[in-house]
Amino acid sequence: MDLFESLEELRVTALDELKETEDTSALEAWHSQYLGRKGEVTLQTRSIGKLPREDRPTFGKRVNAIKEELAAVYEDRVQSVRHAELARELEKSAIDVTLPGRPAHTGHLHLTTQTLREIYDIFAKMGFEVYEAPDVELENYNFDLLNIPPYHPARDMWDTFWVDDARLLRTHTSPGQIRVMRERYPAPIRVILPGKCYRYEQITARSEHQFYQVEGLAVGKNITMTDLIGTLAQFTKMFYGPGHKMRVRSSYFPFTEPSIEVDMDCILCGGEGCRVCKHTGWLEIAGAGMVHPVVLENGGYDPDEWSGFAFGPGVERPAMMKYAIDDIRLFYGNDLRFLQQF
Repeated sequence: MDLFESLEELRVTALDELKETEDTSALEAWHSQYLGRKGEVTLQTRSIGKLPREDRPTFGKRVNAIKEELAAVYEDRVQSVRHAELARELEKSAIDVTLPGRPAHTGHLHLTTQTLREIYDIFAKMGFEVYEAPDVELENYNFDLLNIPPYHPARDMWDTFWVDDARLLRTHTSPGQIRVMRERYPAPIRVILPGKCYRYEQITARSEHQFYQVEGLAVGKNITMTDLIGTLAQFTKMFYGPGHKMRVRSSYFPFTEPSIEVDMDCILCGGEGCRVCKHTGWLEIAGAGMVHPVVLENGGYDPDEWSGFAFGPGVERPAMMKYAIDDIRLFYGNDLRFLQQF
C-alpha cells in the first residue's frame, strides 16, 4: 500500500472514530491522536521525503486538506456532544418550571427620607415651599452674612470640614436664608430649606458629625414671635400627635434676635430622664428666633419695613422621639435589622 492509500485509509478511520465519540473526554483523546502536535495525521508530513519529488506537493496538499476537513468535522462534533451532555444534565436535574420563583426583595425609603417627606408635607399644608441650597458653601454665606464674623466665638461651635480657604461643608442650613432672600427680594418669603449639615464633633447616642436639618424662613410685614411659636406648635402637634408637651426657652444665635430653643418632652423615657435627653426629661428639637436685622439687611430687606422668623429643627432627633429610637448612630449604621423596622 502506497502512502496515498495509507493516508486515505487514515482519514476514513479518523472520521469513523469521531462519529463514535460520546463525551468531551473522548473528543479530546481523538483530537490528540489525530490532529495533535504528534497526531497520526500531523505526522504524515514526515513521510513526504519517501515520495518521488514530483509527488511530494500533491501529497502535502492532500495532508493539509484532510487536516482541515477533520478539524471542521471535529468542531461540529464538539457542539453536538456538548448539547447532548447538557440535555442529559438537565434531564438528570430537571427544573420544575411550575414552582413559584424566588421573590425579589424590594427596598424601601430610609427612615430619614420618610421623616423628611413627612416634614415637607406638614409645612406644605402651612404654606411653605421647599428651597434647596448647596452642601458645599462659601465661608461668607455660612458665617459672615449670618452675623458671625471671623472673631466671633460662635465659630468654635460650628467647627467644620474645609474644602479650601473659602469653601466648607456647611455647618447648618441657615446659609440658605441669605441665598433665598437675595433671590426673592422684594417678595415675601415662606420656605423650608432641608439638607445635610456637617460638624467636627464627638459622636454620641444623641450627636453625629453629619445630620439633617430643615431650616424654616418666613419674611414679611409685621411678622412676630407669636407667629413663630404658633408655627412650631402646629408642627409638633401634626408631627407627634396630641398629648405631647412643647416648651420654649430663651437662647442665643448670632443670626436671630431674640433667639429661642424648642424642646419636646422626651417620649423615650416619659420625662423621667435618659441618656438621649441628658436625664432632663426634655429633648431639644429646634433652635429658632426672629431673623436678626443684620441678616435681613444682608439678604436685601430693610429691617425697618420687614421682619421674619427662622427655625431649624433636625430630622433624626424628631424621628428618634417619634419612633422611640435611643441612639442616633443607628441611622447611619446600615444595619438592616434596624432599617427594616420602618
